[in-house]
Amino acid sequence: MAMRAAAARRASLTRFMDSSRGAARYMSSGQGRILSEEERAAENVYIQKMERERLEKQRRKAEKEKAEKEKEAAEQKPEGAQTA
Repeated sequence: MAMRAAAARRASLTRFMDSSRGAARYMSSGQGRILSEEERAAENVYIQKMERERLEKQRRKAEKEKAEKEKEAAEQKPEGAQTA
């Protein structure tokens, strides 16, 4: 048990020393895989792109629905005026 704890301390100290020397830092992706800063940045860019595309799609859908409602409202007004 003591050997395992000593090895863990040595490994964490080595990682700390490596990062202070300018070595690439690693971050967890939450799934157990370690990502380098470059991979993390690329993943963030991809996620932002997907979010922009999703928001654009929602915006276009909302505009389309709004145009359809306005068209229906415009069609209903003349019909109501003719019957009166």
